[in-house]
Amino acid sequence: MVIEPNVCAAARELLGAVIVGHDGVQARITEVEAYNGPDDPASHAFRRTPRSELMYGPPDRLYVYRIHGHHCANVVTSAEGQGAAVLLRAGEIVTGHDAARARRGDVTDQVLGRGPGNLAKALGITMTDLDTDLLEPPGIVLHRPESPVSAERIAVGPRVGVRLAADRPWRFWIDGDPSVSAYRRHARATSPG
Repeated sequence: MVIEPNVCAAARELLGAVIVGHDGVQARITEVEAYNGPDDPASHAFRRTPRSELMYGPPDRLYVYRIHGHHCANVVTSAEGQGAAVLLRAGEIVTGHDAARARRGDVTDQVLGRGPGNLAKALGITMTDLDTDLLEPPGIVLHRPESPVSAERIAVGPRVGVRLAADRPWRFWIDGDPSVSAYRRHARATSPG
């Protein structure tokens, strides 16, 4: 039996949280993925490098990276030195729809924040937001939910688009929420992991 790392509990706890972006855009987090630092070959923090140093603490900092021309936003969740973070994969835009649409184009409300690159774009998150303290306004701020999403509403599955450790069930989403992205396995994903 594999013991689930603490970052998975932290990921579940972020579901239902509201992240405040730029220009009045706010999103309720509906989908996340957990990455467990040096114990996870799919994590940027698997090897400690200048790029991944931010993931090693302190917690509640915003780790932003670019991939395929898009920015992706992560919340550092572990104590200093551990390197765990949670990727914000999708969210329902709850305020600031006009600003989100101006960044994303003419798409329906339910897809404004679907997918990690689209969510970051809708919120206006870029590399200038790297290392933002998510508990201290102004800037990007995270408001955790007053009451957690019930376990019965949380679906679990493998992470999207990772090549290494692809079968780890460390993707969590609010079941049935229309803003959640589709699962796509990486064409060269390895198993098991």
